[in-house]
Amino acid sequence: MITNKNCIIRLSRYKNALYRLQALGFVKVFSDNLADAVGVTASQVRKDFSIFGISGNKKGGYQIDLLLEKLNSILGKDQLQKVIVIGAGHIGSALMRYRGFEKEGIKIIAGFDIDPAKINRSNVIPVLPLDEAKGFIKAQGIKIAILAVPDIAAQEVSEEISAAGIKGILNFAPLRLKDIEGCVINNVNLEIELENLIYFVNVAQKLK
Repeated sequence: MITNKNCIIRLSRYKNALYRLQALGFVKVFSDNLADAVGVTASQVRKDFSIFGISGNKKGGYQIDLLLEKLNSILGKDQLQKVIVIGAGHIGSALMRYRGFEKEGIKIIAGFDIDPAKINRSNVIPVLPLDEAKGFIKAQGIKIAILAVPDIAAQEVSEEISAAGIKGILNFAPLRLKDIEGCVINNVNLEIELENLIYFVNVAQKLK
């Protein structure tokens, strides 16, 4: 099922809100509760759930454990998702060191780089030569890659790993990648995000 990106983002936020409520001892939740936690309307919550055949009880609400089970299945969190990082510079290395992914069912299993000085096969998460990436992707059945390479190499590398079997790329390179058939690309430009944030902070201050 293909649905819009905003809906999937909201599902992730519902999931996180449910885990917080569960940690507080809640067993059931209503659409109003999730709406308040995520910042949407209760009707939007019900609409998002209905797309995936999730229904609650008007009087009883939703069972949190069952709802989490369904959301994790929809979001692919019911099985371990193996991911590779292409580019072991500052961003790539930071992502490989981050230990919060595994609790979400995401495991970075290898990094790749063109710089011989960055290669380390004995790391907990090994960093391998970039020219081994294609074979590794095929052998391990990897579908997801994080791209953190210089902009001059980003498009070429993305096309090469897509041809090897990658179906989804989270792109941190400072360049918006061109569409690749059969591959979903999410572009993350930290500079633009910061510029937007600075602009709105400055506007808000001027309005005071």
